[in-house]
Amino acid sequence: MVNARVLVSDPLAEEGLAILRAAVDVDVKTGLKEDELCNIIGDYDALLVRSGTDVNAKVIEAGKRLKFIGRAGVGVDNIDVEAATRRGIIVANAPEGNTLAATEHTMAMMQALARNIPQANASLKKKEWKRSKFMGVELNEKTLGIVGFGRIGREVAKRANAMDMKVVAYDPFITKERAAQLGVEMMSMAELFRIADVITVHTPLIAETKHVINAKSIATMKDGVRIINCARGGIIDEKALYDAIKSGKVAGAALDVFEEEPPTGSPLLTLDQVIVTPHLGASTVEAQLNVAVSVAKQCIEVLKGGSAKYVVNAPMVPPEQAEVLEPYTQLAEKMGRFAIQTAGGRLASVELIYGGELSAYAGSMKFVTRLALKGLLDPILQQPVNIVNAEYIAKERGIKVSETVTEEANGFKNLITIKIKTDKGEETVSGTVFFKGRSRIVAVDGYTMDMIPEGYVIVSRHLDKPGVIGRASTILGKNNINIAGMQVGRVNPEEQAIMVLNVDSEVPAAVMDEIRSMPGIFTATFAKISNELI
Repeated sequence: MVNARVLVSDPLAEEGLAILRAAVDVDVKTGLKEDELCNIIGDYDALLVRSGTDVNAKVIEAGKRLKFIGRAGVGVDNIDVEAATRRGIIVANAPEGNTLAATEHTMAMMQALARNIPQANASLKKKEWKRSKFMGVELNEKTLGIVGFGRIGREVAKRANAMDMKVVAYDPFITKERAAQLGVEMMSMAELFRIADVITVHTPLIAETKHVINAKSIATMKDGVRIINCARGGIIDEKALYDAIKSGKVAGAALDVFEEEPPTGSPLLTLDQVIVTPHLGASTVEAQLNVAVSVAKQCIEVLKGGSAKYVVNAPMVPPEQAEVLEPYTQLAEKMGRFAIQTAGGRLASVELIYGGELSAYAGSMKFVTRLALKGLLDPILQQPVNIVNAEYIAKERGIKVSETVTEEANGFKNLITIKIKTDKGEETVSGTVFFKGRSRIVAVDGYTMDMIPEGYVIVSRHLDKPGVIGRASTILGKNNINIAGMQVGRVNPEEQAIMVLNVDSEVPAAVMDEIRSMPGIFTATFAKISNELI
């Protein structure tokens, strides 16, 4: 069991609750008003929601213990992600759990729209037999335009291709080559709007996508276009859509989501050409089970000190790269922790250099950078620092952060170098990972070494003369401090050298003062490299 409390404020599948109850203390309290949630959230370490709970800045501020906010579903527009990031709270969703449910609902809505099935069903149940009134259209050889080519968009494309539709898509993050492999042509949104017979949207609701379908864009579309939204309310300007349907420009629409839910006052509900469902895209038994299990497992992992699989407010390492990069994330954090303690002073700037074969992973190094920043900031700040808020805190404090990727690695296969500047000076630390994840710090300020980045260390700059190291060792021995390992680096004999001692226990300040007072010692610093020692 993990010593933590979790609040579930929206209905969650029993399978997910069972996973939580086996590991943590869980309370299920649904239907809470904002003030009620604010009054109790301070007692919890994690909050799990669906779409019903508004996790705004006020709620987040009241959640003094919160470490994790989980959304059992894809969208996180009901969570103030920026406020959570400022607080260092991990926000995660479950993007894969309802992919097929949303895909199948989209296909069902498209076919129902094309053949007027809901309207015909309602008419016949009123004992009417009006076949000619519900003349439909075939989807075969029609052009389907998909706005947003993520997981759901790609699954919709597969099924549309099987129906012999021509599929085109817009997504700023998908290459034409990748789309072509799936039988889809990528194009601009403007071009998609011009040629599509049916348009379906599958994007999150962000500033760039709000009202992306509006009066102006509808005017560029084909006469008789059909529009589907099973993604997020607000992507379509509902007034513009209503006007376009009334005028005949748009033949019909199928909507599962709305700008205001429930949309009881929406004029779209008065139109026969519009078919609607009450936000059912993810409402299958299988989807609700999948998202509940996913978010529950992520919650437990975070509360145990691990990471969530689908963090939305931190950079992600692609799963296929995780095995390669994970050892470097751990090394970068330890190097940062070591560098800031040995340099001392107020941190002004950080430069991270990724060399050798790491250059092939340039797009994923932001994850490693944030761990390095966590290591640098943890020992000097009172507030919690993690991968979520490390970059934000650095920016807030005016710390300049830069990244460089190069094929040069000073003879190593891979190399990470951290260069920091403080108001007391500069420090440069380089490290690498050898076979089977064996990590080492291999250089400090140009002095080469083979240091294990673990535990307690003493770093001294001293005169390279006989007896200096011996006297330091004698002082440690006199105070019952065992030396676990020693590294010495030098450039020229009889000049300044560096010594790094791994020791088994914390070194009292008085002992460090005694070492610093020795003849030949220029500086001596004690550092704790492991996170749990800080």
